[in-house]
Amino acid sequence: MMYSNRPDSPSDTEQTFTDMKWKPSLLFFSFLGIAGIVFFLNRFVPFSGNEPNPQKEAKLVQAILYGLNRYHFQPKQVDDKFSQDVYNLYLQNVDGGKRFFTQADVDQVSGYQQQLDDQAKAGTFEFFNRSVELMEKAQTKTQVWYREILAKPIDFSKDETFETDGKKLSWAKSDAELRSRWEKWMKYEVLSRINDELNSQEKAEFKGEKKSFEALEVEMRAKVLDIYDKWFKRLAKNDRSRRLEVYLNSMITVFDPHSGYFSPVEKADFDVKMSGKLEGIGARLQSDGEKTTVTEIVPGGPAWKQGDLEPKDVILKVAQGNDEPVDVMGWDIDDVVSKIRGAKGSTVNLTVQKTDGGIKIISIVRDIVIMDEAFAKSLLLHTNDGPEKVGYIYLPKFYADFTPQGLTSCADDVAKEVEKLKRENVQGVILDLRNNGGGSLRDVVRMSGLFIEQGPIVQVKSKGLQPDINADSDTRVQYGGPLVVMVNGFSASASEILAAAMQDYDRAVIIGTTTTYGKGTVQRFWDLDLTSNDESIKPLGEMKMTIQKFYRITGKTTQLEGVRPDIVLPDSYNYVDLGERENDFPLDATTIDPVAYNQNAYHIADKNKLQENSRNRVKNDPTFVKIEENAKRLKRQKDMTSFPLQLAAYQKWDKQMEEEANQFEHMLQPIENFRIENLAADLPQVQSDTSRTARNESWLKERKKDIQLYEALKVMQDMIRMDAVATNKH
Repeated sequence: MMYSNRPDSPSDTEQTFTDMKWKPSLLFFSFLGIAGIVFFLNRFVPFSGNEPNPQKEAKLVQAILYGLNRYHFQPKQVDDKFSQDVYNLYLQNVDGGKRFFTQADVDQVSGYQQQLDDQAKAGTFEFFNRSVELMEKAQTKTQVWYREILAKPIDFSKDETFETDGKKLSWAKSDAELRSRWEKWMKYEVLSRINDELNSQEKAEFKGEKKSFEALEVEMRAKVLDIYDKWFKRLAKNDRSRRLEVYLNSMITVFDPHSGYFSPVEKADFDVKMSGKLEGIGARLQSDGEKTTVTEIVPGGPAWKQGDLEPKDVILKVAQGNDEPVDVMGWDIDDVVSKIRGAKGSTVNLTVQKTDGGIKIISIVRDIVIMDEAFAKSLLLHTNDGPEKVGYIYLPKFYADFTPQGLTSCADDVAKEVEKLKRENVQGVILDLRNNGGGSLRDVVRMSGLFIEQGPIVQVKSKGLQPDINADSDTRVQYGGPLVVMVNGFSASASEILAAAMQDYDRAVIIGTTTTYGKGTVQRFWDLDLTSNDESIKPLGEMKMTIQKFYRITGKTTQLEGVRPDIVLPDSYNYVDLGERENDFPLDATTIDPVAYNQNAYHIADKNKLQENSRNRVKNDPTFVKIEENAKRLKRQKDMTSFPLQLAAYQKWDKQMEEEANQFEHMLQPIENFRIENLAADLPQVQSDTSRTARNESWLKERKKDIQLYEALKVMQDMIRMDAVATNKH
């Protein structure tokens, strides 16, 4: 069973600054300002119930501190400074937007600022308990407020603004001031929707009844009320353990941003994402807070083979085998998923409502589901004005299955794609690691070895020990031709290891944005149950912990620094602050000694000439010029945190944003000179069902508009031609 992310804040406008027309939404600001609320909604329950279990909670926090002190790469003193850091981060997590607590509320817990270390060591939770009481009261109070605000017409004539960045706000001095903020939030939510509807009504393609501003005001107040009621209903389901996880993760994050607590079920979800496989029925779900709906059936999976479950079916009840069905209406989607997932060979019975209103019970035998869209795949690239045939490999993540069955491995899959491309007689290969957040260290070492004879790939250093050199020991060169590696600001960890190794070996040209993400740390899971023999409190869950840092073979680090491409291309994110530096408490960038390395599989003939040719093409390409302009626009808009709430001022601002956005609306168009096709070996699977065919066609269309990929192809053509000239000279 898979599920898609759904809004965790009340807003139903899911835009962010990456959209062509960026408008603020409370979804966007929830990630900036109220991460704790997101935690409350998303993270699984480590143990059930609202009643405290002092023995289990004490053991849990003490086990976490023990593990961090013993195994973390850079453990910290659990002292007053640690306490202050945890206090500040926790408040930021639970109310960074400053819309629940007043200064008086904060004053009630401020005396704990330097006591959290002592409480953690003792396994007590006085501060946390008090904060939960305050949050529950705040939620009750603010729910009354927004309902009162939305119960009567809103006045949009007042000249005022709406500040969305909690870091620019102080804690409200009184309930009156806090309520005033809620009035502005509600005003913005209603105003933005009215304005969108008015704009929609003015478009030529609009069909239906045109409504007045007054009618829309009534309609949108009701819509916002419904959104916020559903959100607060979800918040009301947060039990003590969900809130405790926020506190524990605030404590762990002070050590570094990539360490964290995972409940048993959450760990299972992580394993699914890493392996690209799961045991379930093979369906994607989404929830609106009330009902869980099927959005897609995975081709080849159990539900697909059974044939009765369809997109848009609403899941009403779930039963295990012959057990009584359980009503799941109103459940959190995580809990629904946990009910539907299960061991291979077991049966789950779903009571669903079909699109025609009929009710049907569908029995599905669970099996292993392979999510093939998350795996490596290839294409053939050409241009109309060049004879070169180039292979393209897309790798969305460094996935691996670490179970004994070992069903998935990205290194094995990329090796297979390389062999398929060689059979197509490609003259060069482009490996696309854009948006690849990393994954298996084992697989990135093996994958890097496909392109060199043998040698070190990365140095991995544990606390207090000499670096361990992770090397390719396979003397084969599976592919020895020209290689381009594409990266961007979201290429992290394992992606950076491969890009750095290929750059240091002079084996590939790295093409991308100004720098990669900058994550140079290694995490491992540690079972918290190992700290106790008391079976009554288990399972405690696991902790993902940073235990190592990795370094380039040159001894330099990617931590904070990232990998700087050989050829930098305009990109929408080039001026937006991204990456490890933006996280709380990142580990420092350090260096170690280099190791000896050498390869003779392939060397770039003239990197300076490749860079010069690319610069000339990019500066004269109108699409790249537009992308550069749009990147600056998006940076300005992201930095914009205050918005008008007076009707005329808002409409003027919105029109300006619309006009700016329109300049870039059709920025990316299919590139006429760009030819893309599937490999002959892939066509049978692509054409095996309509769902796969449709996804493939969509993917090809998107690649056809990928100006960065097109430029990577042009760089590859330059490499191939320069190699041919060098060969002829010899």
